[in-house]
Amino acid sequence: MTGKLQLEIPVLLPYVPDERDECVGRLVEELEDREGVEEAHIVEGPDGEPAKLCIHYDPDALSLPRIRRISERAGARLTERFGHALWSVEGIDHPRRARTVAERLKRTRGVVEAEATASGPLRVGFDWELTNEAEIRENLQKLGVRVVRDRRARERARGEDRDGPVRHGLEEAPEPDPHVPRDRALLDAEEAGSGEDDHEEDDDRHHHGGVFGENTELIFAILSGAALITGFLLSVLTDVTGWVPLGFYFAAYFFGGFYTLREAAENVRAGRFEIDFLMLIAATGAAILGEWAEGALLLFLFSLGHSLEHYAMGRARKAIEALAELAPKTALVRRGDAREEVPVEEVEVGEVVIVKPNERIPADGFVVGGESSVDQSPVTGENVPVDKRPVDDTEAAMEAPEKLDAASRVFAGTINGAGSLEVKVTRRAEDNTLARIVRMVREAETQKSPTQRFTDRFERIFVPSVLGFVALLLALPLLTGEPFGDAFYRAMAVLVAASPCALAIATPSAVLSGVARAGGSGVLVKGGGPLENLGTLTAVAFDKTGTLTEGKPRLTDVVPYEDADEQELLRAAVAVERLSDHPLAAAVTKGGAERLEGTAMPEADGLESLTGRGVRARLDGEPVWIGKDDLFERDGEKLPGEIRRTVERLEGDGRTTMIVRRGEGYLGVLGLMDTPRGSAAEVVKKLRQVGLRRMIMISGDNQRVADAVAEKIGLDEARGDLLPEDKVGAIKELRKQESKLAMVGDGVNDAPAMANSTVGIAMGAAGSDVALETADVALMSDDLRQLPFATGLSRATSRTIKQNLWVSLGVVVLLIPATAFGLLGIGPAVVFHEGSTLLVVFNALRLLAYGRN
Repeated sequence: MTGKLQLEIPVLLPYVPDERDECVGRLVEELEDREGVEEAHIVEGPDGEPAKLCIHYDPDALSLPRIRRISERAGARLTERFGHALWSVEGIDHPRRARTVAERLKRTRGVVEAEATASGPLRVGFDWELTNEAEIRENLQKLGVRVVRDRRARERARGEDRDGPVRHGLEEAPEPDPHVPRDRALLDAEEAGSGEDDHEEDDDRHHHGGVFGENTELIFAILSGAALITGFLLSVLTDVTGWVPLGFYFAAYFFGGFYTLREAAENVRAGRFEIDFLMLIAATGAAILGEWAEGALLLFLFSLGHSLEHYAMGRARKAIEALAELAPKTALVRRGDAREEVPVEEVEVGEVVIVKPNERIPADGFVVGGESSVDQSPVTGENVPVDKRPVDDTEAAMEAPEKLDAASRVFAGTINGAGSLEVKVTRRAEDNTLARIVRMVREAETQKSPTQRFTDRFERIFVPSVLGFVALLLALPLLTGEPFGDAFYRAMAVLVAASPCALAIATPSAVLSGVARAGGSGVLVKGGGPLENLGTLTAVAFDKTGTLTEGKPRLTDVVPYEDADEQELLRAAVAVERLSDHPLAAAVTKGGAERLEGTAMPEADGLESLTGRGVRARLDGEPVWIGKDDLFERDGEKLPGEIRRTVERLEGDGRTTMIVRRGEGYLGVLGLMDTPRGSAAEVVKKLRQVGLRRMIMISGDNQRVADAVAEKIGLDEARGDLLPEDKVGAIKELRKQESKLAMVGDGVNDAPAMANSTVGIAMGAAGSDVALETADVALMSDDLRQLPFATGLSRATSRTIKQNLWVSLGVVVLLIPATAFGLLGIGPAVVFHEGSTLLVVFNALRLLAYGRN
């Protein structure tokens, strides 16, 4: 199935004159390079109507939210016509049931995509002009699926929230705020990250399971087995009339076939012939032949295996749900002279919460009082507690909290150490980092991997083929003269043998376990696609600054030119660079101020950034340029020989150089050094051990600086002197050379390059909204050592998927001829069949323990 969106060019790129603008071409090119986007092209509009960009994409690989984010990274905004929702639901407890619900939803008017999972989340994309969330929820209820909302979500729906009601899920919605996108979505998922499920009525808990709650299916399976054994023992050990054992077999059929019949009926209504349907035909055939015991055994083992699969998948689901439980439910807030303990949902941005020793931090924010160490492993995966101290300027910190040093920032769900802290809140509960992680992990669960998409397509062809083969077996007696009863029995045994239960569960169970294990260790993997791709990488490209290096450059060299002195050079450099927020500018400002301590500083103005080359400003009416050598070597102009020699000497020592010129005269050269991370060489070595054969660094620094850093770390290659657009070109070139390429960066400046790689990996994502949104894989901490763990986990997941596929397909290949030639009956076939299914599930669950000593 292919999704298709047509988006008006003026909405996506409001400042281009028409569709012939080069920016439109760049947008199309970047979208087409993205995995999951099949085609992007321009559709001419009728007279007077704007042209549109038509995007063809695979909804199994990219959800509507991901398409929106990708388009925004490319400079686009999606129209407000399409909404999406990600809900936690009850009533979907198995991948086969999930597929049925998704298929039924896709046939609903206005629903453009739907993806359900056995682990709970359900993703829906819809057209606001044709339907709304209330109608979709109503259709879900008809399918026996219930959207789970927590207490805060219900308060919002009733209009009891103090901020007023919100748009989604309301029968009577207020007029939308024109400044708020109509496609707000994910409300319930965000809420779920900040509060626990609180069902309104006790019997709601039985909605999914039945009369015995969530364990109803397992209890039915046990009752089926008990009835089967009782009937068999009565028929063998006693002389009772045959109707008595038959009555117990009837009971075994009822309890064993209840859920199987329900799912089969729903599948048939959705136009699908699934595994449950094959099993029912086989059990019915056994009854027609009078083999009640074998038919009852089939349904008993199938229902028992089904319920055990639910239990096993529940283990993986709970590993993800545990993330949502990390944040405390209440917070101690200082309001005036009093301290109030309030629900975390009521804590507002700007308020100060008090965190006592050994308590979990209730909100994202920064420290304004007290000192302590904080265990950030629940969010970032860091093994060592991080020391925290108050910020120097609270007002400045509140204006730009994302730029704060890690020593002052804290996250909800992390654990305070021995000291007491006062934390100024920067995000409400539903928007904090932990809630966003939970939301994204749940969304990731709905993204199918390439293998899963293949097995889904295989099943759609395989099951009807099995039915055709069975029909052929039933027709053979007309040619061979074999008794029809024998042929019928063999055909029913083939139905059991050919049912691809293990194949259906093989990939989703492994992907779910892998995503859950990664999320519990501070690595956010956005779906089965990135998880599988990460495990098949052949090369990785690293951005230099902040990725392979500390990202904290320091001023090491000040070399004046001719008549200029060091003080004059530094005064001009500091005056200009303190107007910039670039990391190199901060290093110049800090280092220069230390060297000029006690000296009055002049004021510069009119800062202008010259992308990729440097900056320009005015100082005492004169222009000042600070930047790389190519800033000054333009239009045939050459650098003075002494300046050139100084630059080459410093760069040969691994320094990043900045040339300073005021008016027509050069003042000198500054040298800065950003030291490689202590773990970088170790990480490169471990990546080679897990199978990556080529590692490249791409940088905007001079080629000599890039070469020096790459040699020290042990990389294969370094590419320097790259502007942002050059980095994109470099990634595209490398992708042509390598089958699978990852790009590792900070997710902000590197977003375009990451979008053009097979897998975009962002570091330090816990402190960056942009990194969380743009990356395929987000390393929540600023620790590069998480990368080998993520790559190793991905490769282990890929191995597990392959093992599961071999087992599931191997059993089918062996059982079909064995049953077709009468070597195995229904009973042995169902034992092997269900055994293989449970084997692949529990094999996948081993991933939950990956990397734990």
